[in-house]
Amino acid sequence: NIPVDRDNSSMSVTLHTNMGDLKVELYCDITPKTCENFLALCATGFYNGTKFHRNIKGFMVQGGCPLGTGKGGSSVWGTKLKDEFDPHLKHSGRGILSMANSGPDTNGSQFFFTYAKQSHLNQQNTVFGRVISGWETLDAMEKVPVNFDDVPTQDIMITSVTMHANPIAERDQPE
Repeated sequence: NIPVDRDNSSMSVTLHTNMGDLKVELYCDITPKTCENFLALCATGFYNGTKFHRNIKGFMVQGGCPLGTGKGGSSVWGTKLKDEFDPHLKHSGRGILSMANSGPDTNGSQFFFTYAKQSHLNQQNTVFGRVISGWETLDAMEKVPVNFDDVPTQDIMITSVTMHANPIAERDQPE
């Protein structure tokens, strides 16, 4: 069980894709900087029109690269973001939302959803959310054929993002 403070920091977003919607709960109380980065990128429309550029059946689907190649993207601050690991947050099953990186403390804009438990990624990639609805969309994404580099042969795109509540923005509002 993942401890999430639903009264003060529950947050969800819906990623609208060309394959359907994925509604995601974010762990803002446990991974505040990672969630602030993701929410700020969502709020600015950064992810709109981006592709999921890597898709490995039984493993994960990765997106968030503005170039669509897996080689681009930075945090909303223009720098790399430090990892935020918590022993309660694990790659424990299907639909876990985690930051993609190229080593310790190199988080930017790229993220992935797991298709299954991926214990080897625990304490390697920051888990910051999970799918709460749209399982049929995740199923459809996993079935998209890929080339020899795990690049989908048909586009899987984020068309827009709906933010349902933003505790970070609400916290920062003047009284």
